[in-house]
Amino acid sequence: TLEMSGIDIDLARELARELGVRAQFVDSSWARLIDDVTADRCDVAMFAIGITPQRAERLRFTRPHLRSDIYAITTLSNRRIKNWADIDQPGVVVAVARGTYHETVMRQKLAAASLQVLDTPHAREEEVESGRADVFMTDFPYSRRMLDTVDWARLVASPQPYHLTSYAYAVAPGDDAWFQRVDRFVADIRQDGRLLAAARHHKLDPIAVLSD
Repeated sequence: TLEMSGIDIDLARELARELGVRAQFVDSSWARLIDDVTADRCDVAMFAIGITPQRAERLRFTRPHLRSDIYAITTLSNRRIKNWADIDQPGVVVAVARGTYHETVMRQKLAAASLQVLDTPHAREEEVESGRADVFMTDFPYSRRMLDTVDWARLVASPQPYHLTSYAYAVAPGDDAWFQRVDRFVADIRQDGRLLAAARHHKLDPIAVLSD
């Protein structure tokens, strides 16, 4: 439909409403995130950005609004991957999108499986659907989107927490007033129910962060 949707689209429009302006969305990606924010291509990045030490060196993060573990998506027909323990095994190919925190985490955690780093989320999906990769790693929101929109996907979850990551909004360092305004927005929506309502609307209430 070419209509943008999602929890962060809704909340970006809510922030714009509070500021008395119209939200203008700028195409970005995880790989271009830091450059887009620090080069002033946008005022704030609002697409469920995982807080990592590497990003925190270059960006300033608000308090979190979501927190997700890592999940795997495989195909219904994949016989090699039955549970989480089957992933890090010799001969298994694990796909991740370049620039995501999944790339960094899986480089550190995988001991036996092969890691395949692809330029886009769509590319990692194609690799798994085609059978060239066994799983791709993603988060709670994207895993639910896959299960809702394609007929070949199967979710594989760790029986224990694997790597929890908090998501927040990011701005360029240096403008304290702007950072405080965006951070206050997050504090307000966590307290007054708007975050929970938006999370429930998009079936993300299990990962909403409503308090520190």
